Amino acid sequence: MGRFVNPDNSAFRVTLNSKIYVDKTELLEYTNSVLDTMDAYICNSRPRRFGKSITANMLTAYYSKGCDSEEMFAPLAIGKKKDFQKHLNRYDVIHIDIQWFLSNVNELDHIVEYITDTVLAELRECYPEVITTGVVTLPDALSRIKNATGQKFIVIIDEWDVLIRDEAANVRVQNEYISFLQGMFKGTEPTKYIQLAYLTGILPIKKEKTQSALNNFDEFTMLEASNLAPYIGFTEEEVRDLCETYQKDFEKVKRWYDGYLLEDTAVYNPKAVVSVMQKSKFRSYWSETGSYEAIVPLINMDFDGLKTALIEMLSGTSVKLNTATFTNDTVNFKNRDDVLTYLIHLGYLSYNQDERTAFVPNEEIRQELTTAVECNKWNEFVEFQKQSDELLNATLDMDCSKVAEQIEKIHTEYVSAIHYNNESSLGSVLAIAYLSAMQYYFKPVREMPTGRGFADFVFMPKPEYRNGYPALVVELKWNKTADTALQQIKDKKYPESLLGYAGNILLVGINYDKEKKEHQCVIEKYQKQE
Repeated sequence: MGRFVNPDNSAFRVTLNSKIYVDKTELLEYTNSVLDTMDAYICNSRPRRFGKSITANMLTAYYSKGCDSEEMFAPLAIGKKKDFQKHLNRYDVIHIDIQWFLSNVNELDHIVEYITDTVLAELRECYPEVITTGVVTLPDALSRIKNATGQKFIVIIDEWDVLIRDEAANVRVQNEYISFLQGMFKGTEPTKYIQLAYLTGILPIKKEKTQSALNNFDEFTMLEASNLAPYIGFTEEEVRDLCETYQKDFEKVKRWYDGYLLEDTAVYNPKAVVSVMQKSKFRSYWSETGSYEAIVPLINMDFDGLKTALIEMLSGTSVKLNTATFTNDTVNFKNRDDVLTYLIHLGYLSYNQDERTAFVPNEEIRQELTTAVECNKWNEFVEFQKQSDELLNATLDMDCSKVAEQIEKIHTEYVSAIHYNNESSLGSVLAIAYLSAMQYYFKPVREMPTGRGFADFVFMPKPEYRNGYPALVVELKWNKTADTALQQIKDKKYPESLLGYAGNILLVGINYDKEKKEHQCVIEKYQKQE
């Protein structure tokens, strides 16, 4: 048993001892199924505080020959699988946390040497007759051990990308580190001594430099999580169970912390969910684990469409995105899509794989991004807020002409001439127009199923503002009339399904006349039936 070679299970024991633990051991069923195959090379990337280290510790506790974990895993999901005993504590495991090594190395330029020497020292203790002083690299050591004993290794690297992210400008260190990874995992020889390779971090594998070095890895990311989606964050079912146990309002938890869409799985930030269960206060827990200042340089980059896209997403809409151009180069971004893709990997944005759109996932992240934007005093953001304040106040005052005037102003200034008469643009304009409403309302629900049909927008006030702010049901029409939009709200009985959420409700009908290029608006207060 060593620190890095065949560690014990104490790190995972700490997780199990915690007040809240959500069982993710079924991931082991997948890793068991790919052991000693070409699919045994896994890079599982996710944002901070999404359980990366917990997963790495779980894999170590299950596979490592340095401990006996049967009692630990038997009550968990993996304990009920048929191959549970077959792979339990049967392998030589090397578990490396790059962040730990980075924090303890005397000189950054010697980080790879430090990792190599530290792990080699433990391998010599385990295999003194095989690993002589002439063996100076880890790949050579693992190859010799396999040749002499037949024993393959499981290699787990936590925070694999910390050098890629934090030392992006240090070309020498990055090249040396990438060469180290290539020697460990790429080529024919590693297939002889690797039973399983599991890399976890925030970023996927760096394309420009590591594409040829590590293209044998299967990647599971925030862009495409595939069948590992349920093991990246908490699923909706798991959050429902926690809400029942800790007597929390699931719908409120959903609004605050849901929004990461991986395949067909809705994923929640584990740190945030655990915190709200224990502390019972709905707020942003993101700032406790990292400062929003880290993204300030990103959102300030001078790329066409970047600031507008962020304003759109802060308003509750989605933006089209090409993620293919991002190469994990966190220094030389080429366009706005590179920046937005990086923000997805960091967890500040979510991604809809089917629609290829990015959006702000939930209230927690919206608050963090809003704080970052406001602290930078963007002229674009300040102007939108000013106009949006006027629009919201006019809506609440039921000043229809002022509402139409403000929407027309924003429509004219925001939408290019090419798309001005595009029907879909009106929805985006409306979301942008009500940007300031986000202080008092949750993210607007688009085409929310209500009554007998679908409302275009539903703005639900946050509980603390419910007495002073009505819910807004907004119906949009194109080349019809505002009265037609309002009548549709009534005919389809949109408000009746909202009575459980808010006291007062305003019905807002908006129409855009394409020929006249004019907006019309009618507003009525919904009268509840006694």
